[in-house]
Formats: sequence, structure tokens, C-alpha cells
Amino acid sequence: MARIAIATDSTAGLPAELIERYHIHVIPLNVLFGQESLRDNVDITTEEFYRRLKTVKDALPTTSQPSAGAFREFYEAIAREADAIVSIHISSDLSGTVASALQAKDMLPDIPIYVVDSRFTSMAQGYLVLEAARAAEAGASPEEVVAAANAIIPKMRVYFAVDTLRYLHMGGRIGGGAAFLGTALDIKPILELRGGKIEAAGKARTMKRAAAKLVDMLVEQFGEGARIRAATIGAACPEAAQQLAEQIRQRFDCVEMYVSDFSPVIGAHVGPGTIGAMGYPV
Repeated sequence: MARIAIATDSTAGLPAELIERYHIHVIPLNVLFGQESLRDNVDITTEEFYRRLKTVKDALPTTSQPSAGAFREFYEAIAREADAIVSIHISSDLSGTVASALQAKDMLPDIPIYVVDSRFTSMAQGYLVLEAARAAEAGASPEEVVAAANAIIPKMRVYFAVDTLRYLHMGGRIGGGAAFLGTALDIKPILELRGGKIEAAGKARTMKRAAAKLVDMLVEQFGEGARIRAATIGAACPEAAQQLAEQIRQRFDCVEMYVSDFSPVIGAHVGPGTIGAMGYPV
């Protein structure tokens, strides 16, 4: 039976125990404070990143994907212990990570590498990785592992509420008009990650109301009491993410639930205080 390795990037936000349990290989993206480049959750922890972000006055940190060369080294190391690699990454509409992975794949024609564009990030991407890892553990072929991950994409729903649109706007992830609207009306925008891109989905006056609306939107999609796998994410607001998870548990039959952090790379774009809810029916 082929030994299939599962790889992803640091934006997936998978809890450390799951990475260890399923032997998942993680390549970090990079956070740049001026000329200083730091590897996501390697050179800077999530806690350190948000502490530092609070001290930034003018230019916000930027981010970058791993280079094709970094991916090549990453894959070569994995291939020493695996017969094939399934590599699942952040949406290609949000990052150049998939492009770098594909370039590295072309450099290594003797290694069977399957690159999957998750069309998501954070734990939505993480769930694709988990599904792939479980399929590989069950003895699936590389093609079947890829199919198992891809099958989740049309079922997954991802909603998040940001405390301010400043970070998304300055990072080029959302238009200036929407940023002005959020600032002018002092609202908490609710956004959806759909089709690989960030789209407007609603608004609320407070983050508490926004959290309730995130849960309502999942109920609208899946139905009250539906069996789902879910996750909540917070950017430097663990209590809010935990409370959101409890609200979801009250409305659904959650067969799996994780509470995680937005990684530094994602946090640089959404900003502190952001909360997210995601899930899919099972």
C-alpha cells in the first residue's frame, strides 16, 4: 500500500494535536514587518504576532507565500518517507501559495504530488486536510484522497465578522467603498468566503449581534439541529471564539468541533477581534 503524506500550509490553523495525530506536514507562510520576514508560527507565535500588531502605527504588516524553492525542499523532505504527497492549500484567490506549490511540483517530476486548491483558508481548509488524512489512513489511493478532500468544498460554509475593515482594505482584500461604509456607519461587517473569495454577507451593530448572526446563517444553510462538523476561529479573542462555539453547539448536532486562532498571516488581513464560524453537513 502506498504511503501517502498529507501536507498543508500554516493558514489552515489546525490544532497541534491534530497535526501530530495525523502526521500532517505544514509549510509556513511569511509575515513581514517592514524588511523583517517571519515564518508563520515558526519565527513568531500567534500570541506574539497580535501583541506586536497592536504597536503598529502606520504601515501594517504584509504577507507572502512560500517560494517555489521552499516548496521544493519541503516536498523533497517529505518524499524521503512517502510514496505520494497530497498538498492542500489556501485559496488561490487569496494567496499565491498554490502557484508556488505547482511550480515546485513541476521541478520534481519523479515525486507524485497532488496539489489541491482548498478554495478556503483557516479551519475550513483544515477540515479538507483532516478528511484527506483520514482517507489516507483508511488505505485510499492518492486520487481517492484528493476526491475526499474536494468533496467537502461545495458543502462548506464560512462566515466571519470583523471589528474593522481597515485591515482587509489596506491589504487589498476588499474594496475601498466597503471599507468606507463600515467606518462611516460604525457597523461590524459580516463577510463570507465563497468561491475562494471574500464577499459581503451582512452587517451588525455590535460583535455580540454579529456572532449571533453567524450562527443564524449556518442554520439557514443547514437547518436547525443538523449534524455538522464545525469550527470557530478568533483573532486575539479566544473567549469570543469559545462562546461562538457554544452557540453553535446549542443549535446543531456537532459531531466534531474545534476552536482555533486565525494564524498570523490571516490575522494580518482580518485584524484583531475578528471571529469566524464554519461548518459542513455530514
